[in-house]
Parts: sequence; structure tokens; C-alpha cells
Amino acid sequence: MQLRTPLALLGAALLVLVGPPLLSAGKGSDTGTHIPGLRFMVPNTPGGGYDITARTAAKNAEDAELTNNVEVFNLPGAGGTVGLTRLVGERGNGRLAMSMGLGVVGAVHTNKSPRTLADTTPIARLTEEPDIVVVSKDSPYKTIQDLLTAWKKNPGKLPVGGGSSPGGPDHLAPMLMAQAAGIAPRTVNYVPFDGGGELLASILGNKVAFGVSGVGEYLDQIKAGELRLLAVTGPKRVPGLDAPTLREAGLDTEFTNWRGIVAPPGLSDAERDKLVTLISELHDSEEWKESMKKNGWDDAFLAGDRFGDFLDAQDKSVDSVLKELGL
Repeated sequence: MQLRTPLALLGAALLVLVGPPLLSAGKGSDTGTHIPGLRFMVPNTPGGGYDITARTAAKNAEDAELTNNVEVFNLPGAGGTVGLTRLVGERGNGRLAMSMGLGVVGAVHTNKSPRTLADTTPIARLTEEPDIVVVSKDSPYKTIQDLLTAWKKNPGKLPVGGGSSPGGPDHLAPMLMAQAAGIAPRTVNYVPFDGGGELLASILGNKVAFGVSGVGEYLDQIKAGELRLLAVTGPKRVPGLDAPTLREAGLDTEFTNWRGIVAPPGLSDAERDKLVTLISELHDSEEWKESMKKNGWDDAFLAGDRFGDFLDAQDKSVDSVLKELGL
């Protein structure tokens, strides 16, 4: 998370065969990345950022022949902490990993989860992206200035939807927006959804006045004209999208989200290294690079212990921001 506001600142073995092999194990067996039975857990509903990241990573890893038959499954609940509890309970399981990000960091605090990311094995931070402020195509708000004018008049009557629990990125972004606009964060009517997939229906149906989510989650709907993009929360505009940054809109704040991969605790060094190698090789693949470009993700790769240090810093940062915002 990047918060730039006055308040604060995821040759191997050569097999000698008597006859020709019946099946090829692919390049993954040569590079030490092949993990039979590997499963990616998504701690929120289908269609959200964690889900898209996990399914993209699984497909790209298979297409790059790094491993095969990766299963992706969803275990939503409590902003990702249901999945986190399951992951920590799978101690020593080197064939399980979880897609996660800033939202889980925040949910640990707001849900007072007994399990934290310090209980996991950090594998790698993969991507970084700004959030976006969107409304339905039928919304009366044509610009970010239209929205801000109405929001300032009566913040409690303009519900804002986000695909994360309080403390997560889709919650922190509008709270920082409100603070920069002179709106007391406590007066904001924030409606949490368990992932961007759930949020989308409420934005399209005008059940919320506006929504905040990751740019990669709603690109298709924006390009199809179903959603109107009002602003991006990062430090720069998103290429190919016609929307100002919050600073261009006169708000002295910016916000960037991130996503990564963690694994259960208690892994052997060999199991941990194999997962780190797999995700590192995935990061270097042409398939992943193309997916990042397609989804509007920025490269934020950070592996192993360095990612662990980053998680510790994020935990402290989220705690500080929530306290400073009075939340």
C-alpha cells in the first residue's frame, strides 16, 4: 500500500530412459517448479481481484509449462480471514497457497482475527494497481466533481460500495478521499462486499451511489460502457482510460493496492523454496507479462523474506491509518 497523504504513508535431473517417455512432465520438472496437486485458495467470491489474480496465475503457470493441473477454489468470508484461518490450519501443506493482498491485512484488524499474516509463509508480492471510482452508466454523476459536490452536501445519503471489509483497500481509498475532501470519515456510508464480483451488481443496479474497486476487475465493463469511470486513485492516469487522478481532481491524496501469495506455516525449506521458485518463474514468463498488461497491473514483485518484511510494515501502516482516521 502506498499512502501519500498528510496522514501517512505483497539442468535438473536428466532421466535416462530405456524407451521413449509416454508423458512429458514439461519444463516445470526441469526448473524445479512442478508441484503435483497444487491448489490456490481465493479468500473471497468469484470475480474479485484475488480470484482474477489466482486464476490468471494458475493458467499462466500451466501455459508456461511450469506446473500443471492447478486447482483454484474459493473460500469467502470475513474479508478473507475465513480463508486465512483455513490456510494457517493447513500447517506443513506445501501444495496449498492463497491469493491475498491489502484487504486481508485490514480485515485481520477490523475483524480481530486470531490468525494473522505473521502466521503464514510469505511467498511473493506480485502486482500493484490503483483503485478506481466508478458509477453506473445511468448515474447522474458525469464527473468526479459532480460526485464530490453531492457527497459533501450529505455524505451519509450517498452509499459507497467496496469489494473489501473495513480496513481493506476499497474501504481505505474512499475514506482517504473523504478526508481530503473535508468529509469526516466517520460520516461516510460505506457498504462492504466480499469481492468486486459481488459489488458489481450493486453498482450496475444503482444500489450504491458509487463504487471503489481495483482497475483490473472492471476493465471489461468500463470498455463496454456499462460503468462510467470517474477517477483513479493512483499517482498517475491509467493508460487507455480517460479519467483523472484524485490529485487532478483537487484531492491531496493517492492510494495504491497490491496483491500477492502466501502459504501455510510449517513448510520445509525445500517446500518453501519450490513455491518461491514457481512464482518467480511465473513472474518472469511472457504469459504473465501479457496478463499484467491486459489487466492494467503494475509489476511489484517481491519474494520470500523481503515480502515478509513488507507484510509486517503493511500491518503496522494499516493499524496506524485506521487509528488516525478514527476508524
